[in-house]
Amino acid sequence: MWLVTTSVVATSATVAKFILPRQYKLGFLALMLWGAVAMILVDHILRYEGNAFLEKTTDGMIANSAMLGIVMLVPVFVIWGVSLLISNLKRR
Repeated sequence: MWLVTTSVVATSATVAKFILPRQYKLGFLALMLWGAVAMILVDHILRYEGNAFLEKTTDGMIANSAMLGIVMLVPVFVIWGVSLLISNLKRR
């Protein structure tokens, strides 16, 4: 499910890139998110053993895979926010 959550957010960021002003750097956010989608997809393909491709549970510290997807998005948004902050500070 973390593939699904990341894909939905990447698609939303891509659509928002064409709607919102350029100052929000949504192209950078979309690029980071699509990179994450590609990495997760490769991971799913390489670890596929014939059972469910999209699992609802994980064996790691976070058992719910949707929650894992959300937790994986936090650093992406933090990096995006820091890049916005730095670009706004450079403009002043």
